[in-house]
Parts: sequence; C-alpha cells; structure tokens
Amino acid sequence: MNNVEIDLLKEITGIENGELKGAYNIRKDGQGVERQITENINIVTKKDVSGIDIYVKENTKFEIVHIPVIITQSGIKDVVYNDFYIGENAKVTIIAGCGIHNDHHKDSQHDGIHRFFLEKGAKVKYIEKHYGQGDGTGKRVLNPITEVYLKDGATLEMDSVQIKGVDSTERITKGVIEENASFVVTEKIMTHGTQFAKTVFEVELNGENASTKVTSRSVATEDSKQEFCSKVTGNKKCFGHVECDAIIKDSAKVIAIPEIVANNVEANLIHEAAIGKIAGEQLTKLMTLGLTEKEAEEAIINGFLK
Repeated sequence: MNNVEIDLLKEITGIENGELKGAYNIRKDGQGVERQITENINIVTKKDVSGIDIYVKENTKFEIVHIPVIITQSGIKDVVYNDFYIGENAKVTIIAGCGIHNDHHKDSQHDGIHRFFLEKGAKVKYIEKHYGQGDGTGKRVLNPITEVYLKDGATLEMDSVQIKGVDSTERITKGVIEENASFVVTEKIMTHGTQFAKTVFEVELNGENASTKVTSRSVATEDSKQEFCSKVTGNKKCFGHVECDAIIKDSAKVIAIPEIVANNVEANLIHEAAIGKIAGEQLTKLMTLGLTEKEAEEAIINGFLK
C-alpha cells in the first residue's frame, strides 16, 4: 500500500503501522484486497452480492476482527453487504469504518450495510470510524446502515465516530432486542462548512428486560446541518434511554426528532435532547488560564466529544 492508503488505515483502525493482526478483511476501491482468518473466526465472500460473511465460533474469547474500507479513486460508488454471525457466549471486538481520499472533482461514496446476528449470551464491542480527506472538489459521501438482532442475554456495544472530512452522511441504525439483551450506542459527529449529517435510530425492545441506551454527541459549525431522528418502541417490560446533546456555532443548524412508543405498561422509556451554544462562562474560565478564545472553544469541543 502507498502512504495515502496507509494513512487512511491508521485513521480508521488506530493502528500506527497499518499492519493488522488476527482476523481481518481489507477492502479497497470496491474490491477485497487482503484477508486473514483464525481458528475461531472465518470470513467468506458472498456469492450473490458484494460483501462478506463473518462467522465467530461459540465461546470464542477476546479476539479482534478488522474490516476496514478505503477509497482513493474519485468517482467510485461502493456498496457492500457484510453479515456477522456471533456464536453463543462468544466475546469479540469488531473494528470497521471507512476512509475516503478524494483529490478530484467527482464524488466518491461508500454505502456499508452491516447486519449482526448475536446468539444467546454473545457479547460484541463494535467500533466504526468514518474519515475523509483530500483537496478535490468532489464530495466524500458515507452512508452506513447497521442492523442488530440480539437473542437472549446478548450484548452489543456500538461506538460510532465521524472524525472529519465527510461531506454528506446518512447513518441508519436499527435494533431488535430480545429477552435480557442489551444494545448500547455511542455516537460522535462533527460537521463544518456545508457538510450534512443525518442520524436515524430505530430500536424495538421485544423481550422481557430488554434494554437500549443511545448517546449522541455532536458539534455543528459554520453552515453545516445535522438531523437526529430516534424511535424506541417498548413491547414488554423493558428500559430505553436516548440522549442527544449538540453544540451549535455560527450559522449551523441542528434538528432533533425524538419518538418513544410504549406498548406495555412496564416499558420504561426516556428521551433527552439538548442543543445550544458554548456557554460564555466556560470560555471565560479557560481564557483566564491564558488560552485564546479559539483555543478555549477547541478545548471545550474536544472535551465534549471525548
């Protein structure tokens, strides 16, 4: 790989030298280019559509799966379907995400459709990072779709981050949660310029003691626009908590549209939303320590998105 491709991998995987270990599948410009499997994790190319099936054996513990996507060709529109089958009582970390480098005038786009099927007692930590770079006028577009199906006692923790440089994104996350299962989502987004980001969460709590907790933190600056839409439906005795916090600056716009539906008297559902500018007293306090106003703003935003 060249330096640009290595830099993209570093941004979305967090691995400094770009060398992945364990099970992994690297996709570049619409094609699978490198793969490795382990004794407990198998990766199989789909035959009917573009994408892969990832199989994790039951009782697998503490293994990591990387499935990064990088795009360096301007004008490409890549669509991939990845399905994850996690065996009973397995415990794994899955690191995905996409980095786009676009130096030209044509738009580059990646749509990743990921489905997770967790068997009884399985636990997954899912990390997804999105990043864009390049000096071209062509847009960098990322549209991830995540579907989660959790059986009895399963847990999925999803950590989704839009680092920077993404011109347009529509992020859709859906979950069907059964008895004693838990779906926890943390999302962080920052937009600037004329960028647009839309997030949609739809979760059905179908089983006794099913639960979900969704936390979205975002910063919108300049002329960018963000939309946050969530719907949590409680069909049994369950718990759901959705929290949307946003900082807004300049001429940016943020819309939050919450919806909670209780179809059972013991469904406990909560939605909280807060949108506002950086408090003046926060800036003043940091500026008394010697920071400029811009440095103080950056420190507050970085802390907010941690």
